Amino acid sequence: MRVLLAVVLTLVFLLAGPAFVVASGTVALGVQWSTADRSPAGLAPDPAVTPDAVVQVYAARALSWRGAFGVHPWIAVKPEGAADYTVYEVIGWRAYRGLPAVAVSNRPPDGRWFGAEPAVLAELRGEAAARAIPRIEAAAGSYPYAGEYRVWPGPNSNTFIAWVARAVPELRLDLPPTALGKDYLGSRLVARAPSGTGWQVSLFGVAGVLVAVEEGLEINLLGLTVGVDPLDMAVKLPGIGRLGGRPAD
Repeated sequence: MRVLLAVVLTLVFLLAGPAFVVASGTVALGVQWSTADRSPAGLAPDPAVTPDAVVQVYAARALSWRGAFGVHPWIAVKPEGAADYTVYEVIGWRAYRGLPAVAVSNRPPDGRWFGAEPAVLAELRGEAAARAIPRIEAAAGSYPYAGEYRVWPGPNSNTFIAWVARAVPELRLDLPPTALGKDYLGSRLVARAPSGTGWQVSLFGVAGVLVAVEEGLEINLLGLTVGVDPLDMAVKLPGIGRLGGRPAD
């Protein structure tokens, strides 16, 4: 009986955040993908006046009910002197149709994700960005789950960005607690944290622990993240994201 009660209370705690996100109107459940806003948010440097190389990692709330639990991330790169950006991301419908899940495009790097405002999670410029871009391209090309996609527990778009981030540790990418799927390691049990500043243990993305300088301490329960980030004086909660320190994700 006590075990059952503990399980029920744990589930209530994990789902309270997503329920609050829906109730607060943070996520719009009735958005039509065909008419949703995909316009630029004004966060990417204009290539016309920014000749230097640029790398930016973005995330925005996922479409419809998925946004109550997580975000969709992508990485945009602009080599030195380039006239536009190249965007790397994983999109589920591509895998469902038998296409590679990894999409490479020249869409606006800071475009709203079906109405959801993006946020910049990490950025490199100049020489640091120029050195990172070839490794980002190589990591995207070697992503081991290019033919797979699962919303939960992964592999998904957050699994992909975590994979790329491990190849470019100078990004020090601290993926938000709402990056559902970032802890999916496939058959591996241990890996470097996406930021490159620590390590994580994960059982198929369903349960695990991450300890790193950048991310702090994170506990993965059923794919949802609970944690504390001493560096930023923040608490991480399922659905809600980060509280304290930087603005909530």
